[in-house]
Amino acid sequence: MNNKIALLLVLIITLHGCKRNSFVVFSSENFTENALESCKTIGCPEITINYLSVSSEGEVSEKINAKINKFIIEALNIGDDSIAHAATISEAATDFIKTYRLHSAEFPDMATDYFAEITVSEMFHTSDLISLSFRKYLYTGGAHGYEKLSFLNIDPQTGEEIPSEEIIKDINRFTQFAEERFREKFGIAKNENINSNGFSFENDQFHLPESIGVSKSALLLLYNQYDIASYADGPIELKIPLKDVEPFLNF
Repeated sequence: MNNKIALLLVLIITLHGCKRNSFVVFSSENFTENALESCKTIGCPEITINYLSVSSEGEVSEKINAKINKFIIEALNIGDDSIAHAATISEAATDFIKTYRLHSAEFPDMATDYFAEITVSEMFHTSDLISLSFRKYLYTGGAHGYEKLSFLNIDPQTGEEIPSEEIIKDINRFTQFAEERFREKFGIAKNENINSNGFSFENDQFHLPESIGVSKSALLLLYNQYDIASYADGPIELKIPLKDVEPFLNF
């Protein structure tokens, strides 16, 4: 009996260890408009998508792949309906092209074709945290295109998103620390208004961005165009070395 109990305990410990040490492996994927049958006989707007997928089976892999696909599908949605109804990347690309054709028929003098560039890349990967970088750049007419960068932090054990407030231990104290680094980088004295260099923080109060990512060497705070500055200023990024933010991190 004792031997059976001991064997059972060893089995439980082994299975638990395997679960905690499970490691997600990404493979690189790409998609262009040339993959669509409709684009083999008639010209289509250029679509270039470079992304990642998890090839292994299981709930965790499905959750991660679903999050990546959701980003790509929503990025390609330029129709009147703000909710993307496509179920696959191929369907989303087809809808993008259909919308372009509708617009070009309505405005035949459009000088430039639409195009879409979408990238999903891995920045940080341990058994506790995966941090992915998402980038989309679309041109759908007008003076310039639209670019947006974002990060997605994932628990590789569950496949669930990890909110920024769970990555950082004390969000209020970290915000104060980040403001000090922001002021230092952009030459804003402690006693000066945070917007004195042309930034546009709401109510003249520093705040963390919506998107916080992790690389192998730094914590990344990213403000997109119009978040705190003009389009011409481009994305505003603050990189803080991991060794400097270690006291604030939960991983």
